[in-house]
Amino acid sequence: MAGPDILTFGCRLNIAESEAMRHLAADQDDLIIVNSCAVTGEAVRQARQAIRRARRERPDARIVVTGCAAQTDPAMFAAMPEVDRIIGNREKMEAVSFLPVMALEPDRKVRVADIMAVREHSPHLATAFADHARAFVEVQNGCDHRCTFCIIPYGRGNSRSVPAGAVIDRVKALVDEGYREIVLTGVDVTSYGPDLPGAPTLGGLVERILTHVPGLPRLRLSSLDSVEIDDRLFALVTQEPRVMPHLHLSLQAGDDMILKRMKRRHSRAQAVRIVERLLDARPEISIGADIIAGFPTETDDMADNSLALVRDCHIVHGHIFPYSPRSGTPAARMPQVEPAAIKRRAARLREACADNRVRWLASLVGTWQSVLAEGDGGHGHAENFAPVRLAHPVSRGEIVPVRIAGVEKGALIAQETGL
Repeated sequence: MAGPDILTFGCRLNIAESEAMRHLAADQDDLIIVNSCAVTGEAVRQARQAIRRARRERPDARIVVTGCAAQTDPAMFAAMPEVDRIIGNREKMEAVSFLPVMALEPDRKVRVADIMAVREHSPHLATAFADHARAFVEVQNGCDHRCTFCIIPYGRGNSRSVPAGAVIDRVKALVDEGYREIVLTGVDVTSYGPDLPGAPTLGGLVERILTHVPGLPRLRLSSLDSVEIDDRLFALVTQEPRVMPHLHLSLQAGDDMILKRMKRRHSRAQAVRIVERLLDARPEISIGADIIAGFPTETDDMADNSLALVRDCHIVHGHIFPYSPRSGTPAARMPQVEPAAIKRRAARLREACADNRVRWLASLVGTWQSVLAEGDGGHGHAENFAPVRLAHPVSRGEIVPVRIAGVEKGALIAQETGL
């Protein structure tokens, strides 16, 4: 065994940070790190279940729990006899946190500081991504918004951006290591920059990366707040071929009253309009979205508006979250929807996204797609993030043009390559 085992839950930012922790604790073979997520009650339940399973399977290992759930509710994990240590989101980027005996505070099981007091971004970008053909580069952390359903600002702190020079250096190094696709990630990526000198924007950062790293063929953006897509970023997404035609939008709901109660900053019409503009300018863009089912006070009619949003915004990569109250958030104090209704509404949203996805994949049959080979080289993703099974394995990380012959089990089937 080489280095720690890491169990990662939640977002792409957690994936990037797990790789950073792998580097920080590279020589500790007896360590299991659980990088938790606090977005939903189900995410927390899965982390706790994984901890118990890990202890059964490796009774002599040290288990360290971190991530947003550990940051927001360390006492819950401290009460688990399977857990050896709980560390916060700031502390997980300190190598000392993973030592068998802490250099400081050796008898303290919980090491979680006040994340809201953190004002600067830690330089903890990962050095390797052993199991991925693409690399995730964190450009921002934290969030200054206070959506009424969301606990994440209390797990991540206020918004903090990585200076562009550090991001560019990291991307250059990853390209030199052979990575052909970089994903820019963060908690609220489109809020990048206001805390830095000169108040740069995400669009400006993307431009600088493309200019200073000409050897990077594919740049992908993680979840974006649609209301913060300015003209500069819009032009890059729709006109720059090295920016992948795949956007994941934080939409959350399709009903204006629910959006107001969520304290979102966009209306339903604005969400539909930005997608229309994107597809008019670059029709091959695929749209993903986060949508919450069963937000407090949601009626059947309001739920129908969210269902219609799936159609109106052509959502083919749907992340559907059944609402679960997070202690300490305003939404947890609002009148709650019955769990059975939440479950039904989530199922309808997933079905609608799945129907869109079936039609979208079918529309790609007969087209040529550029595919980044992953895993054993027998599969990968197209630029629009459609999954593709290759006719013949190629080297992982290689980008190959393929003709799509059909669809099978939710993936495109490549008939031939253009090599």
